[in-house]
Amino acid sequence: MHIFNGKEYPCCTSLVMGIIGGKWKTVIIYHLNCNTLRYNELRKKMPMVTERTLSLQLKTLEKDGIIKRKVYTSKPPLKVEYSLTEFGETLVPLIQSIIDWGNHVIEHYLD
Repeated sequence: MHIFNGKEYPCCTSLVMGIIGGKWKTVIIYHLNCNTLRYNELRKKMPMVTERTLSLQLKTLEKDGIIKRKVYTSKPPLKVEYSLTEFGETLVPLIQSIIDWGNHVIEHYLD
């Protein structure tokens, strides 16, 4: 049994999927790789995600230590930027493998 952020996982695979699983988390990580983006910039890159879902996924990724949220309050309007943490950057090779496999499927298995 593995425990991460107070949640129990029966194996390392379920732990990974608990952190990055779902439809949008890997997409967010992909867009934040080597980029710091504001919320609206992420929304433009992910037009099919709802605002509520994006907001919830960002909060979850931040809670898990994958992304960091930086708020600038020095002058209005409020500015919020998201980027990968050092821990989040360790996921980049995994995300790249997912991208590579997806491209392989597109090239060889789609009609």
